Amino acid sequence: MRSTRTAQIAALGAATVLALSACSSSSNTASTPSGSSSGSINCATGSIKASGSTAQKNAITEWINAYQQACTGATIDYQANGSGAGITDFSNGQTSFAGSDSALKAENRPGADARCSPGAAIDIPMVGGAITLAYKVDGLSGLTLTPPVIAKIFNNKITKWNDPAIAAVNPGVTLPDQPIAQFHRSDSSGTTENFSKYLKATAPTDWPYETGKDWPAPGGQGSKGNDGVTASLTATANSIGYIELSFAQDAKLATAKVDNGAGAVEATSQNAAVTIAAAPITGTGNDLALKIDYKISAPNAYPIVLVTYEITCNKGLPADQATLTKSFLTYTASDAAQSTLVDLGYVPITGVVLTKVKAAVASIL
Repeated sequence: MRSTRTAQIAALGAATVLALSACSSSSNTASTPSGSSSGSINCATGSIKASGSTAQKNAITEWINAYQQACTGATIDYQANGSGAGITDFSNGQTSFAGSDSALKAENRPGADARCSPGAAIDIPMVGGAITLAYKVDGLSGLTLTPPVIAKIFNNKITKWNDPAIAAVNPGVTLPDQPIAQFHRSDSSGTTENFSKYLKATAPTDWPYETGKDWPAPGGQGSKGNDGVTASLTATANSIGYIELSFAQDAKLATAKVDNGAGAVEATSQNAAVTIAAAPITGTGNDLALKIDYKISAPNAYPIVLVTYEITCNKGLPADQATLTKSFLTYTASDAAQSTLVDLGYVPITGVVLTKVKAAVASIL
């Protein structure tokens, strides 16, 4: 399970913490690891709460641990309760920032902006990831799926593993004559929103539903959070579900390659990074919403991806919350913190976007 990865993460966290000098007040600084270009981090004291995306849970847990070990006067409580719940908590003033696997929608914007009055809410992309089609089928490896096949599986039009449509894209692979146990998210989820956007964009005939955070199709079985779907897959023979890559790696689940038209592409951090790097910024100013091209068919571009945003106020948080929120997000946006993401099963934010992320965090008042 997580033993090997935990050891790797512990080593990364230890290296970060050793390189950071301990600090206990907002006037103290902690140096980032050698080789980082992010300068120094000002430690802030106090306590903040945040909630939302389960997809980023493994990343933000490690970041919080590293930050709190370096900044002993700070407490950051992140509850991974799903993107929808995170946005609701933030808009209701219960948290200092929300993690969401999609940027604020028009219907969420008024509540979030009101919470930030006299400022406004901003979307800050912080973690990239691949949404894998993880499965547990004894003896089955090297599975490839196409958009129409994926849509039909999750729309309950394909219900057996040896269906001719699956066999057609997996020549020479022995597929079991077994029913497919399909799992999806039961909670309001940004992972679901990105997955449904992918299906709507690439297989509209076979996926007649609108996109959104709530699962729209009949049938299948629901589980809460990426960790809940992962547990269900691990415990269920002949199962398949959509989960963030980090969770699939930790659970040692097989993942399908996806063929968007340019050949089968494996779900890896590097291949997901190709798709995320091609996403333009559609937000304005310090709001950095991105537009993902789910129909991308470039070689080595894994197309089912997400970006987790930290949604917070550019101005309007209580002073103590703003100081700690800004300090923590400055750390997460640093080269040191971003460099740990690949080993955790995520995609770092890089290049021009990361430069803009750092500027957006710096603008928090």
